[in-house]
Amino acid sequence: MSSQAEAVNKRPPSLENLLKIDPWLKPYEKEICRRFAEFRHKLNYIEEKCGGLREFTQSYKVYGMHILKDNSVQCLEWAPGAEGMALVGDFNGWDTAAHPFESVGFGKWRLTIPALADGTCPIPHGSVLKVAVKKDGKFHHKLSPWANYVTCAKDSIVFHQEFYNPSEKYALKTAQKRPRRPKSLRIYETHVGISSQEPKVNNYRDFADTVLPRIKAQGYNAIQLMAIMEHAYYASFGYQVTSFFAASSRFGPPDDLKYLVDRAHQLGITVLLDVVHSHASKNVADGLNQWDGTNAGYFHDNVRGYHTQWDSRLFNYNETETLRFLLSNLCWWIDEYGFDGFRFDGVSSMLYHSHLINDAPGSYDDYFGLNADTESIVYLMLANHVLHTYYPDVITIAEEVSGMPALCRPVAEGGQGFDYRLAMAIPDVWIKMLKHVSDENWPIADIVQTLENRRYGENNVAYAESHDQALVGDKTIAFWLMDKEMYDFMSDINTPLTPIIDRGLALHKMIRLLTYGLGGEAWLNFMGNEFGHPEWLDFPREGNNQSYHYCRRQWNLADDLTLRYKYLNAWDRAMNHLEIDSEFLSHGHAYVSWKHDGDKLVVFERAGLVFILNFHPEKSFGDYKIGVEMSGVYCLALNSDHSEFGGHNRLKQDQCYHTFAEGYAGRKNHLCVYIPSRVAIVLKKK
Repeated sequence: MSSQAEAVNKRPPSLENLLKIDPWLKPYEKEICRRFAEFRHKLNYIEEKCGGLREFTQSYKVYGMHILKDNSVQCLEWAPGAEGMALVGDFNGWDTAAHPFESVGFGKWRLTIPALADGTCPIPHGSVLKVAVKKDGKFHHKLSPWANYVTCAKDSIVFHQEFYNPSEKYALKTAQKRPRRPKSLRIYETHVGISSQEPKVNNYRDFADTVLPRIKAQGYNAIQLMAIMEHAYYASFGYQVTSFFAASSRFGPPDDLKYLVDRAHQLGITVLLDVVHSHASKNVADGLNQWDGTNAGYFHDNVRGYHTQWDSRLFNYNETETLRFLLSNLCWWIDEYGFDGFRFDGVSSMLYHSHLINDAPGSYDDYFGLNADTESIVYLMLANHVLHTYYPDVITIAEEVSGMPALCRPVAEGGQGFDYRLAMAIPDVWIKMLKHVSDENWPIADIVQTLENRRYGENNVAYAESHDQALVGDKTIAFWLMDKEMYDFMSDINTPLTPIIDRGLALHKMIRLLTYGLGGEAWLNFMGNEFGHPEWLDFPREGNNQSYHYCRRQWNLADDLTLRYKYLNAWDRAMNHLEIDSEFLSHGHAYVSWKHDGDKLVVFERAGLVFILNFHPEKSFGDYKIGVEMSGVYCLALNSDHSEFGGHNRLKQDQCYHTFAEGYAGRKNHLCVYIPSRVAIVLKKK
């Protein structure tokens, strides 16, 4: 390769675009180029030494266990520390001598089991299997890292592989007819297991038939499915993954997950998987840990291989077989189950050697300094390159709190290639306000600054709260606002509207609208929070006597027309339909023309809409002067004070306002509006 070609290979081809967007990155151009060169080196190695990128990223077709056309079974595993291997199970009496693997070099082991004399598969459907891995002269039963269906017997806590070969397999009906990539994302964060009203583990089919229609009617166009990758510990919320290629059997067989994805697609709903590639469960019996009898394998074999805060194992992203495993895992979920994209968990931890434990980057020097983990960054670049190359409509979202520059810029610019990052500072500021500051003292300008504080040209997913705030030990916004009064005063016919409930309903609506309208380019809501689901989320465990009482979603509260939850549910639906009609999420940043700490008022424009929010607990303002850019007549498009949303009807629904030609607050025209206390309205130009 010529020196000129080498220079091109090391420099992101569209780097100038990134530097134009953020000139402050210019001093770090060399480091950006170094990272890109590492990415290109890995990519070239895979292309030249590993059979090509597409074959490499579809290694799930070869690794693990496969039934061939002649009904023979072929197995391939990578276990460099193993001295020997055998496939055992109830089909061969758990005999390690019956079906031994042979070493084929480079730490790889292969086994072929011929079809039976009658031409049928030698392993019956439903057989229980393990891989017996020999280390130090002894066999240890392990789960294949590539196992695609694992189950746990009722009298056991250890998972085993179940041979999945039903006589009739479900074929995805929408594999080629997925919904178009949404122009703006309205994401419903959800968990199949807790989605039932009953105290039980719900299943894929019930979720598809009963919960998906609710989500669609509410106005969401995407779901983010949590806890799908198999995890031995249910209470981990799916974040301690043990089997990366297996859809959780708690919720049903693999075909039922395909049915769920199909049903979502038929409803026009995009399906995102909450993928965990930042770490893995430390389970030895049914996880990746010590799979080949060593502490290495897919992980770092030193202190870098352990996450002290999460008590889990950390991947060695510099290992070719780890890249094969993880990149193939992403393609597997799309190819096999029809997922449309991913929310990558724990990206902040991946980006830094410190995993942001007791520290946080405070400057560009930190983002591009020695604490930044090049191997992890390159893996994320590879992942996004693969996904956006082979699946052009894919959506990738990073759970990332540090603000790493270019995380959501294309790899060709020197970025990591994500489409969105979660705006994780927003829920923190709301909890801080609710927990420590009375609303009459809320610093409106500071709140607005937090909502607007995101990198130019990098899309954010805004949310006021997620599953994190719903878990036991924390509180949802509704519970912070109304607490124990939710138990006694949410009846709309039998109990008075107490000051606490009245305030809670009003602020719940306002907090969500302000976040939705100002905080990002996409919106996320965790299941149940849209109607102010009471209490907390607590998975069955020893500490609660294995109870499912708090591990469910009480949909009946939103559906009961005699309860006040219906108002919050209706407001959430109205916000979504306002976004559907105006597509304000995809119209760039809002223009904030007014943020007044004394009046507790916020005014901003986005996509031709005028958002006006009065957080003052007592003061209503008549003829309040509001700057607007366009002249004309503005009418109410959304009004939190309407009785449909539990308001007091202090505004007429057909109320319209005419502009005055005099400019105000940096805008060319102005309106004079009546805005009651603790009310949010949205005006739309006629």
